[in-house]
Amino acid sequence: MATRVLVVDDAKFMRHMLKNILTDIGWEVVGEAADGNEAAEQYKSLKPDVVTMDIVMPNASGLDALKEIRAFDPDAKVVMISAIDQREPLMDALRLGAVDYVVKPFERDRVEEALHRVAAG
Repeated sequence: MATRVLVVDDAKFMRHMLKNILTDIGWEVVGEAADGNEAAEQYKSLKPDVVTMDIVMPNASGLDALKEIRAFDPDAKVVMISAIDQREPLMDALRLGAVDYVVKPFERDRVEEALHRVAAG
């Protein structure tokens, strides 16, 4: 069975790039969200295996969504994806329970590596 993923980023082109990578490696994108509020709602209804999460988004940040998702499901596997100048928020995300992170602009191989590592546990 394919790994089910929720892709969260306020930039539509970034969601599209991630979806292409995910489907190329045989994973199923079960949902997309453009902000942290949508991410938390969709996580609760879709219960994906993995979430890719941007940090800086309108309405509610990726950190807000991560807190809410981890409160709902302490075993949630969330990979943060954010710009290189967001080092402190990335460290906060890891402290809050994110399992890995990828820095934008990212290399396709780095995304695949992080996702495979997360899926393997």
